[in-house]
Amino acid sequence: MLIIGCGYIGERVARRLQEEGEPVAGVVRSQAAAEHIGSLGIPVIRCDLDSESLPAGSTEGQQLFYFAPPPSEGKEDTRMAGFLDALVNTGQPQRIVYISTTGVYGDCQGEWVDETREANPQVDRARRRLHAEQLLRSWVERTGGELVILRVAGIYGPGKLPLARLRKKTPMVAESDAPWTNRIHADDLVEICLAAMQRGGHGEVFNVSDGEPGNMTDYFNRVADMMDLPRPPVISLAQAREELSPGLLSYLGESRRLDNTKLVRELGVTLRYPDLSSGLPACAE
Repeated sequence: MLIIGCGYIGERVARRLQEEGEPVAGVVRSQAAAEHIGSLGIPVIRCDLDSESLPAGSTEGQQLFYFAPPPSEGKEDTRMAGFLDALVNTGQPQRIVYISTTGVYGDCQGEWVDETREANPQVDRARRRLHAEQLLRSWVERTGGELVILRVAGIYGPGKLPLARLRKKTPMVAESDAPWTNRIHADDLVEICLAAMQRGGHGEVFNVSDGEPGNMTDYFNRVADMMDLPRPPVISLAQAREELSPGLLSYLGESRRLDNTKLVRELGVTLRYPDLSSGLPACAE
């Protein structure tokens, strides 16, 4: 198997595959990342997908996880476009599991959202992800390759908590003003990725969340309490528009509750951390 973008989640997937005796290699961009992944005994390919192609034949017949993010600007995922174009020389994978985002649904005004909901991205970071999905579907039509798309909620886990924001005392709106948000623990996401590769139906899309929506302010407060840090200062929505970064405001501008019924039913996944009450303590262990 091959992992394109062997970072926080990719490393964990690679280690699980190694534990099961499955051959796996990771693709990373930087030398530092290459040295880190190599130190774990994971074969590594260093490649900047924005300017070069993978080695000839390296993707031929592979079961491939694509975890690399899109570029940080624009409405299109030019990185994915280049990667797929280069498959003519690097070889056609057998199956691709792609991590997308639930942001492709846009603002749903707090409604429950399943996979039949039409995509309606309202910010560029989500538009780039939807563009990548569309590129992958076109690749399927051209080549007959298999595809599973995971639309993933906010990821949290060991080493992936908003501690820097808490220490900076970044303010948040009151819980009564905060939109619905959704999360998934990193360990559960790893198992979901493996399940999608092994038994996800070709062409299927899965919402990936723990199925217990909350809100961003409650999440920050819980992390602060667990780590013995001050809770974020509370400000009004009007103040938030003046004081918070555009990125954080974009999250506060969208509200949806994710239905994960299809994930549990079709992938047969039993979540280890079905809510923050069970998942957050595991982040501090």
